[in-house]
Amino acid sequence: MYQVIARKYRPRHFAELIGQEHVRATLANAISQERIAHGYIFSGQRGTGKTTVARILARCLNCEKGPSATPCLECAACTEIAAGSSIDVIEIDAASNRGINEMRELRENVRFRPARDRFKVFIIDEAHQITNEAFNALLKTLEEPPEWVVFVMCTTEAHKIPATIASRCQQFSFRSVEFAELVERMRWICGQEGISADEGSLAVLAQAGDGSVRDSLSALDQAIACCGNELQVDQVRELLGLFSLDSLGSVTDALRAEESNRMLDIVQELERNGAHLQHYTRELSRYFRNLLVARIAGTPSRLIAASPQEQEKLAAVAASFSEEDLTRYLQLTLDIYRDLQHSLQPRLHLELGLLRLVHAGKLVKIEEAIAALGPGSAPPPSAPPQTPPPVPRATPPARQTSPRASAGAGAAPPPRPSIPASGPLKERLLAYLAAENLKAYMDAVDHAVFIESAGECKLTAPKEFGLALRSSDIRDAVQKLLGRAVKITFTAAGGAPDAAAAAPPPEPEPAPGENAEAREALEHPEVQRFQEMFPGSHVRNVRNLRD
Repeated sequence: MYQVIARKYRPRHFAELIGQEHVRATLANAISQERIAHGYIFSGQRGTGKTTVARILARCLNCEKGPSATPCLECAACTEIAAGSSIDVIEIDAASNRGINEMRELRENVRFRPARDRFKVFIIDEAHQITNEAFNALLKTLEEPPEWVVFVMCTTEAHKIPATIASRCQQFSFRSVEFAELVERMRWICGQEGISADEGSLAVLAQAGDGSVRDSLSALDQAIACCGNELQVDQVRELLGLFSLDSLGSVTDALRAEESNRMLDIVQELERNGAHLQHYTRELSRYFRNLLVARIAGTPSRLIAASPQEQEKLAAVAASFSEEDLTRYLQLTLDIYRDLQHSLQPRLHLELGLLRLVHAGKLVKIEEAIAALGPGSAPPPSAPPQTPPPVPRATPPARQTSPRASAGAGAAPPPRPSIPASGPLKERLLAYLAAENLKAYMDAVDHAVFIESAGECKLTAPKEFGLALRSSDIRDAVQKLLGRAVKITFTAAGGAPDAAAAAPPPEPEPAPGENAEAREALEHPEVQRFQEMFPGSHVRNVRNLRD
C-alpha cells in the first residue's frame, strides 16, 4: 500500500530532525545525563515535528540498548513505536478525548507499571482542547506521577494551556523551518524517489509550506502525482495556485509608469482566468514584503523565501522604488487583503486598492515639498489688501507704541505729522491723534464741539461717539495738549452732561499697611513698562507671594 512522503520520510532519530536544533540538543543531553523530566509541552506551528519528536523521545527512553539519544531502531521497542503499536506508548487525541472522564481513565492507567518497556509514555496531541475540568483532574497526577511515567503534550496554541499545567512541565517551542532547509530536505527526498525537480519547483513547494515540513512534503506529493517524475516550475505553480514574479511584477510596472488603466486590466485578467482575488492579494503583499526586504537588507538574504534567481529579480525591481514607497505599498496591500475577507464585491475592492497604490506613488516627501517653495520657485506675493477707512468702534483698539508696527517689513516709516503749538484745541487734537496713530478716534473728535473753560473741557457730539470720546486716550491727549489736568465732560447732542462717566477714575489708595509695598510695586521697572504699554491700566491691589 502506498505511503505518503510525509510519513515515509518521518525522522526516526534526532540526527534526521531538521530546524529544531535547540530541542534536539536539550533532549539528547537530558537523556545522556539521565535527567528526564516527567512532563513536557511541545508547542509551535503545525508540521514542525512536535509529535515526531515525542515518538523519538519515547524510542530513546525505551530502546533495549538505552536509554540513549541514538536508539538502535532494530529492537522490538523501536520498531513497535515506529509502527504505532507499542503497548507502553499511548497516543491520545485530545480533540476527541477532552473530557474529565477520559482524564480519569488516564489517571487510573498511570498507576500500572509498563508491560515490557522501561517507561510508559503518554503522548497527548492537540492538548489545548482539553477542558479545564479535565486539566484539573490531571493536576495531581501530572505533578507527582510514578517514576515510570512520562507525559508529552503537543499543541499549536500554547497560550490555552492552563498555567497550573505549564508550571509542572518543561516547555519547548518549535520554530518554523527555514526556507533553505526545506529546499534541501525536498531535494534529498526527490533523489531518493528518483524525481527530477529544478530549483524553481523546489522553491515554489517550500513557499507553499510556509515553514511547515509536513505542508511542503504534502505539496511535493501532490506535484509528483500531477507532473510525474519531472517537475516543472510553471506546472507546479499553477497546481498550487501560486503566482509568478512576472504576474506580480505587472503591478510594479504599472506603479513605475503611474498608469491607472493598467491596474484595471490586471484585475480584468485575473477575473478572466478565474483567479482567487483574495489569494492574489495575499501573494501581492508577500511580494511587496520581499521587495522591501531586498531594498533594505540586499540580496542574497535568508529573510526572503525565494531561490537565488528570484532574489536577483526582486533586487532589480526594488531598486526602482524607495524604502518609503515600498513600506506604503505593503501597508496598502495588507489593507486590501483585510477588506477582501469580508467583501461582497471583491473585484471592486481590489480595483480600488490598486488605484490607491498608484496615487500613493505620486506622494511627495514633506521635505521635497518645502524645498520646492524656495526663492526661485515661490509664487509672487499678492498685493497687500487696502486699508479700510476708520470706523467708530464701541471699544477702541489698544495703543500702538511705535509707528513701525504698522509699516511693512523693509519700508521706511512715514513722516510724523507736526502738532501745532497753538490754535483751536480740536485741530491740535486731530493732529496729535494722527501723529500717534490713533486714527480710530479722529472721526469721533471731528464730530465733536469743544468748549474750554477754567479747569474743564466740555465735548458735545452725537450719542454714537460717546464711548470713543470717554476713552482715557482722549483724556490723556487733551491734558497733554493743554499742559494741565482738566475735567472732561461729554454731552450727547440734545442731552444732559455726563460728567461722572467722563471724569477720570480716581486713583485707588493702597490698603492700610501696604503703602510701602504698593510704592515699591509701582516703582518696579516691569510694572512701569506694563503701564506704558497700557496707559489706562491701574494697580488695584498688591500681594506679596512669599507670604
